[in-house]
Amino acid sequence: MIKGLTTVLALFATNAQAADFYFCWLGQNDYTMTGQMTITPSALNKPVVTASDVIRFKIAGYREGTLLGKWDMQTRAPGASWTLHFDPARSVFMTPGQIGLGVSQAWNANGDADDCGDPGFGFNLGNYAQDFCLNGVWVEESGMPPETPFLVSPTPVDPQCRVYAPTS
Repeated sequence: MIKGLTTVLALFATNAQAADFYFCWLGQNDYTMTGQMTITPSALNKPVVTASDVIRFKIAGYREGTLLGKWDMQTRAPGASWTLHFDPARSVFMTPGQIGLGVSQAWNANGDADDCGDPGFGFNLGNYAQDFCLNGVWVEESGMPPETPFLVSPTPVDPQCRVYAPTS
């Protein structure tokens, strides 16, 4: 009986752990972004994960491999743009066309990508484009079409969107 209870508790503990996702975005003109997101265990079964389901979230933007800026939800300023729509079953960040919104991802960057602060960094996925905000200015040359998918991985990725192989 104790062995059976131990097995049930071990399964419950495994299912109750938060889930980590790593992602990378390839923009135009050698702009890239990497990030990490941890979501609550209960959110894994939801059709759409939103910002309220996220425990940890951080991004870093690059151009030609040089770090431009970072942002994370733990240190975000009051009133900073923070919108997220993620499909955990497909491991994809949803686009505006998929959910019928003008902006589906606003990570310290609103739909105009001009409110990330100075200094500051942010990412926006709206109905016009996916792009960066850097030091309070929209970086138009970073833009990609809004429907462009980007890599989501269970293991870390580098700024060139290469997945790190797990080591034992």
